[in-house]
Amino acid sequence: MASVNKVILVGNLGRDPEIRTFPSGDQVANVTIATSDRWKDKQSGEMREHTEWHRLVFNGRLAEIAGQYLRKGSQIYVEGSIRTRKWTDQASGQERYATEIRVDQMQMLGSREGRGGGTQGDEDSFGGGGYGAPRSAPAQRPAAPQRPPAAPAPAPVQAPHGGGFGDMDDDIPF
Repeated sequence: MASVNKVILVGNLGRDPEIRTFPSGDQVANVTIATSDRWKDKQSGEMREHTEWHRLVFNGRLAEIAGQYLRKGSQIYVEGSIRTRKWTDQASGQERYATEIRVDQMQMLGSREGRGGGTQGDEDSFGGGGYGAPRSAPAQRPAAPQRPPAAPAPAPVQAPHGGGFGDMDDDIPF
């Protein structure tokens, strides 16, 4: 049986991206985003909130874009997969683990100011699926398909007298 490793998150950056460049010229950007759940406590009636922090890793062109356009507080939508890295700590000799989201696609949400003042349109997508670079102008959305005119409503059907619900005087609002 096949398995799936897919993560979708919408959250706000907790800090500016940390960019590293390798000798080969490839870049990696690391950021953290917060996602929050809000609910009303059934017993006390108070609003409760739980925030979860996620480590994100952007590679290649996505890392360049993240470094250029993302800032602390930016709201983003990301898709990716969970990866766990394992290494040995040099100082203590203990094995360490870090669970991260390797981002495949990213979309910046919110206002331009929240994105670091970029010059992009209101909805910019980057990553897999054919999105590889920022667009220079907002894309034109295709026109919504036209619906045919609604057919006239059929005449109400009267139930025969002498039983059933047709003889009730009450007006039912639904």
